[in-house]
Amino acid sequence: MTPSFRLFLLAGAACSLAACNGDTPASAPAPETASGPGPEQAMVAAAHPDAVEAGLEILRRGGDAVDAAVAVQAVLGLVEPQSSGIAGGAFLVRYDAATGETVVYDGREIAPASARDDMWLDDQGAPFGFIEAWQSGQSTGVPGVIAMLAMAHEDHGRVDWADGFDAAIALAQEGFEVSPRLSALAQRVAPISSLARREPSRSYFYDEEGNAWPAGHVLTNPGYAATLAAVAADWRNFYTGEIAAQIIEAAGEEPLPGRLTEADLAGYEPVRREALCSPYRVYVICSAPPPSSGGVAVGAIMTILEGFDMSAHGPDTVEGWRLFIEASRLAYADRDQYVGDADFVDVPVAGLLDRDYLAARRALIDPEGGAIAAVSHGTPPGAPETAADTTPDNPGTTHFSIRDTFGNVVSMTTTVEAGFGNNRMTEGGFLLNNQLTDFAFAPRDEAGRQHPNAPEAGKRPRSSMSPTIVFDKNGAFVMATGSPGGNSIIAYTAKTLVAMLDWGLSAQEAAELPNVVARGDQINIERGFDPEILQELRARGFQIEGERGENSGIHIIALRPDGSLDGAADPRREGVARQP
Repeated sequence: MTPSFRLFLLAGAACSLAACNGDTPASAPAPETASGPGPEQAMVAAAHPDAVEAGLEILRRGGDAVDAAVAVQAVLGLVEPQSSGIAGGAFLVRYDAATGETVVYDGREIAPASARDDMWLDDQGAPFGFIEAWQSGQSTGVPGVIAMLAMAHEDHGRVDWADGFDAAIALAQEGFEVSPRLSALAQRVAPISSLARREPSRSYFYDEEGNAWPAGHVLTNPGYAATLAAVAADWRNFYTGEIAAQIIEAAGEEPLPGRLTEADLAGYEPVRREALCSPYRVYVICSAPPPSSGGVAVGAIMTILEGFDMSAHGPDTVEGWRLFIEASRLAYADRDQYVGDADFVDVPVAGLLDRDYLAARRALIDPEGGAIAAVSHGTPPGAPETAADTTPDNPGTTHFSIRDTFGNVVSMTTTVEAGFGNNRMTEGGFLLNNQLTDFAFAPRDEAGRQHPNAPEAGKRPRSSMSPTIVFDKNGAFVMATGSPGGNSIIAYTAKTLVAMLDWGLSAQEAAELPNVVARGDQINIERGFDPEILQELRARGFQIEGERGENSGIHIIALRPDGSLDGAADPRREGVARQP
């Protein structure tokens, strides 16, 4: 362990923000630890049983967690196409038990060379409506997940690249059962999307009367099988030749045709990034850096909460939820204002996670228990002047967590953005993403200041994906977590961290805990929340948006003190957490 990182760990373990406000690196080397005797306990937690089984089979063959991630992603793109797919993007965080290194693989989509900052403004300079933008070919970014997985596999793979596609190819050829969630969502989007009107998606997802196939219907996808066979032979086949031509053709159709080119696809490059780590009590929380806002926002929420004794205010108390709400509101305000693709704009990551700055933000929380009247962004050290955020929210995406028999861990969040991406399906049996709607629709304010998340050629749109791995003060693995859910991902992920690290809940209890999302002055609270706590929060001035559902998909793997694994699958979706 390096001396600098030892001090980083001790600083996080020895002091709360109330007593220790020295500057902390916004990004730190990954925790170092030696691998224990094998074989280690292994597990896959993901949003569909078929995907979990595919990952487990790779682990049984001696595969790395990255090998299993390839298999899980390939199957999810088939059985859960409303949430992710091979034409989408992802962030993968991997912990190496032998070296102690934690690294982030960035497979976020990229805007094509033709993109301009006014791409979401009409001829009168007004932003497009979301549905119009979502359904357009212009919304499709250059897909990144296949290239990213290939990079991670080259670094860590233990079985052949092609092995990761066996299960998905077999399911696509032989058939899989349509799940209740897939059927329901296909029916729900039909009136407002082109999914039920445009071929080949109309024939694939719907019967002759235009009704979504019911749960239990056996669906085959020979086009997807052929696509995966080509990718299994060489991942570059996805970005060139016939598959690339299919992507360009589907994106280029009216309305608002996209301008993806062969050069855009062939030139895509994933990025290997340093994990963004923040100390929290006796833990270190590591996630993805910009262009993801997850590591910044989750780190800020937890650092603000570190100044309070959260263990004394559990999930059955008004105070526990009040503090979580206020920390979330403050962190979201800064995230919305300042985070974009740091390869293109100045993102004040160190300032946003500066302990003195976050102590000042925490001081805005009323010690008497009332709600902050109106939350706005602060001015962290190094912050530039930027326009207000105009990025819409898209609640798609899926998350999975994996631990292999060597003790290595993957936490990966992956997406095609909105439900069924932009609803355009290729002849190769997969849907395109609408990731470019994750850019700000109005790139500049009246003063001409540009928002850091304005569109630009070659730029990655800001993401809320928060794949997270937690370590103890010695750098040993504690838990992996994450969730889908648009910008609510940040709140869902932070909830699981507070639930397990402060409130002592099990992984399943943490996943099942009602979701509370506080962004701005409106707080969304899930149905089933304690009515007495809800009433008291309203009495204290919080604007609660009445108990509506929250679409999380949390998947957790945690290591118990006895070395066994504690896994969880979000009951709001259809996943499981299983061991080989």
